[in-house]
Amino acid sequence: MKNTPGVVHLTHQSAHAIELGGEASEATNVVQHEHATRQHGSLVRSQHEYFGSVCDLFEEFPRVVVAGGHTTLSDFRHYVAKHRAPIADRIAAYEVVDHPTDNQLVALARKRLDALDRLA
Repeated sequence: MKNTPGVVHLTHQSAHAIELGGEASEATNVVQHEHATRQHGSLVRSQHEYFGSVCDLFEEFPRVVVAGGHTTLSDFRHYVAKHRAPIADRIAAYEVVDHPTDNQLVALARKRLDALDRLA
């Protein structure tokens, strides 16, 4: 595990993770692969695999801010609570945002993490 926190911008199609280290930030992307089959629940299974891959990114960070649209964050929260509860402790905050740049994501995460540190 890295010692630096991270921020993830999440949509139903992709996730963009950024490590919040010093001056430079390192980005990682995860893309959902939908299975076009007639099998019942294949889209649900696809979403679970995708959200599982996003949770795997969190193994790298001691704390993470998750940003994205309201519906995506709601679906992701539900997945984490039901299937990956240990990861929930690493999620410092959920922020509803729409199409942020990398710099805006980093600034948002640092601001939120600083505010949480001051409260602790």
